[in-house]
Amino acid sequence: MSTSMLRRGLVGGFFAATIVLGVLRGDPAVAESSGPTVFAAASLKTALDEIGTVWTAKTGRKAVVSYAAASALAKQIEQGAPADLFVSADLDWMDHLQSKGLIRTETRVNLLTNTLVLIAPAGSAAEPKIAPGFALAAALGDGRLATGDVRSVPAGKYAKAALTSLGVWAAIEPKLAGAENVRAALSLVARGEARFGIVYGSDARSEPKVMVVDTFPESSHPPIVYPAAITKDATSSEAGAFLDFLKGTEAAKIFEANGFAVAK
Repeated sequence: MSTSMLRRGLVGGFFAATIVLGVLRGDPAVAESSGPTVFAAASLKTALDEIGTVWTAKTGRKAVVSYAAASALAKQIEQGAPADLFVSADLDWMDHLQSKGLIRTETRVNLLTNTLVLIAPAGSAAEPKIAPGFALAAALGDGRLATGDVRSVPAGKYAKAALTSLGVWAAIEPKLAGAENVRAALSLVARGEARFGIVYGSDARSEPKVMVVDTFPESSHPPIVYPAAITKDATSSEAGAFLDFLKGTEAAKIFEANGFAVAK
């Protein structure tokens, strides 16, 4: 198999497995786009869709954005999937790519921060307040707690850290429903398939079918930071311009309206 055939196979498999803004590779709309290909953490979807629309209106160019867990995206980049820009939901996966020489370190920037919240389906009666040793396991009963996979998905890793810090991890672990990304966990709660969930504050704001029960103390988990960087093998001449737009005041207003905070 030729290198070009293998590369096309990797791209096809990746885009079939993730949520894509735009259309599949080979569609004329993508072929005509002069914008970058962006791999972005799933929690950014609502805000970044809006930002992409604004950027297209201002520049006439279109960013093709693929959303998934930062862990999955980083692994795809490591395997050769073509991305011009990577926006992670934690520092670890960006550090991983940097250690492999797969990003342009001089372009790396901490873009956003977020909060970690406990959610339930809208209208739920049970509202355990977050505190050391709080009775989340009892409130769950025979139900499930949805969050990202605690082994790799950033939201799940933050959730495990918070529950461990608060002394309730051992009681909660058997009741976990680990999802492939934070938006999948959000959907489980919105559909009533999980009694509670742990997601980002921005995710909770995007879904009217859930309510925020309480917010985890910042001290209970590592800081939630979204770094962005241009990849080593970026080919789009617009990657830098789009990253600059993400760092600008117009994008900041959209991010903040969707529950993020601009990193200091």
